[in-house]
Amino acid sequence: MNLRISAEEMRQRRERVLREIGEKGCKAMVLFNSTSIFYLTGFPFISTERPACLVVHGGNESFLFVPHLEIEHGQEAADVDEVLTYPEYPGETHPMKLLAGLLAQKKLAGRPLAADARGYASPWGYDGPSLEEVLPGTEVKLFPKLVERHRMIKSPQEIALIRESARWGNLAHALLQKYTKASLPETLVEAKASFEATETMNATLGSTFEPRGGFMRSGAHAGFRSQIGPHSALPHAITKNLTFKRGDVLGTGAGSVVWGYGSELERTMFVEEVSADHRRFFDHMVNLQDIAFENIRPGIACSEVDRAVLAYYEREDLMRYWRHHVGHNLGLLGHEAPFLDIGDKTVIQPGMVFSVEPGIYVPGLGGYRHSDTVVVTETEIDMITYYPRDLESLICR
Repeated sequence: MNLRISAEEMRQRRERVLREIGEKGCKAMVLFNSTSIFYLTGFPFISTERPACLVVHGGNESFLFVPHLEIEHGQEAADVDEVLTYPEYPGETHPMKLLAGLLAQKKLAGRPLAADARGYASPWGYDGPSLEEVLPGTEVKLFPKLVERHRMIKSPQEIALIRESARWGNLAHALLQKYTKASLPETLVEAKASFEATETMNATLGSTFEPRGGFMRSGAHAGFRSQIGPHSALPHAITKNLTFKRGDVLGTGAGSVVWGYGSELERTMFVEEVSADHRRFFDHMVNLQDIAFENIRPGIACSEVDRAVLAYYEREDLMRYWRHHVGHNLGLLGHEAPFLDIGDKTVIQPGMVFSVEPGIYVPGLGGYRHSDTVVVTETEIDMITYYPRDLESLICR
């Protein structure tokens, strides 16, 4: 298996961008969004105070504009025609002014220019002018969601990478369950499971495996994020290094990154024994997820999936335990548009990949959520994740 996106698919992605902006009267597009840059070139980088951008123009020509410290990285990783650099930020001449000079040299200034933002932005201390400020007389047309829309529907190559991600997330989760015992701290268990899964992943895939996951994203991983016991009632809990106790309900998460693409696997597990209350809420949670599975079909609005699930919450008097929508698209990012939310009218299409994760959160008792990754086919959904969902299989002994 070729665990990467081909150069031909990269070229087709850039062609699609040029075709769309051409219909809007533009000959070139400047992209500052790091995820969009990766999607169009395969170039992952750590976005800091140093601005970076991709310019696509002409007959599918492209160049990266990056700090000099990225030159070798860009030349090795990016599917582009040129990698152009500036010395450093802020430098004697601001990088945005140098970018303006390059655009002028390539005869792209002075005519309508498409961009995904007015300029570079970063919380890492960056400050600088907009494209319009450094290109006086050039009309800049903003299309901030253009590439994001393209990413909503995955290609067969993308789906293959997401499937591979799920395969190793499944192993990491199996090891997580195997090593979870009363009296052990969560951080040691998840570290052991994640290391062993990543070790096996590397040994199996060998030189074909490249995470390309950007900053701090690599290998296979599984953990709890302190969704343990009553603390599991916090859907986005932060790790506290809790110790497992007999009877705890556990919220888990597992996945891996393969050439930038990830998957989502979450389960509700129990340590050694399960109380009657835990069983009752667990069963409701599985029912909710089954309803979502039944309603995700091509041609159906995302909002209707959430609406069907919300009807079950209402019918079973569970709304006080509701906290979030059914799920979200995913791929290069953990959360992508569209969302299985009552307010999202996007029509579901074949090739969309969703997490499906309605949950129940009971303060003082615990949280109950499975998450599975599914791909929409021409007629239904195909489950990418495949870890057991039944209660008896999820008791840690």
